[in-house]
Amino acid sequence: MAETYDLVLSGATVVNHDGTAVRDIGIRDGKIAALGSIPAGSTRETWHCAGLHILPGVIDTQVHFREPGMTHKEDLESGSRSAVMGGVTAVFEMPNTDPLTIDGVNFADKIGRAIGRMHCDFAFFIGGTAENSGQVAEYEQLPGCAGIKVFMGASTGNMLVDDPTTLSAIFSRSKLMVVTHCEDTPMILVNEAAARARWGEDVPFEQHPLIRSEAACYA
Repeated sequence: MAETYDLVLSGATVVNHDGTAVRDIGIRDGKIAALGSIPAGSTRETWHCAGLHILPGVIDTQVHFREPGMTHKEDLESGSRSAVMGGVTAVFEMPNTDPLTIDGVNFADKIGRAIGRMHCDFAFFIGGTAENSGQVAEYEQLPGCAGIKVFMGASTGNMLVDDPTTLSAIFSRSKLMVVTHCEDTPMILVNEAAARARWGEDVPFEQHPLIRSEAACYA
């Protein structure tokens, strides 16, 4: 008996672990049941997808959902809702919230806020600082931790880490993943001063990549 499907996505350019090719996708009971060439007449509904790309769910490894402390901008619920609407099925969220996510207590608080409210899979970074550099190996093992985030350019609170001793301590103790935000703060301050000298407090948003410039990242 021929396989039947609730829905077939026909003729899409499918990006998969084995490459990119034009294929059909058969859906049954809300799950992918077949991938390849599916004969006509084996489905209740067909969506013709020629010229369109279908990708696996995207993992966004750097999001700022601003909870706790800045939820007038966004929160874990609204940010994750936006993520799934754009095809993002998992997010790694950043630690520069208020309070900062730099210890087990505030990390557990963020996990508690996320459970039952976020619409996608999630993990959170713990921020590496001079004060907690001795605990990073412990913190990165907490359930739901994506790794250690180090801000090597100006950031929130005490999260700036630009001295070699602290950086060496964090990198040598971490067993998983250290993610760095790399910018030369003095160079950024010079760029920002030049922008404010021209525009005052109303600096156009197009200047952002010029203030936090490519050169500052490399430096």
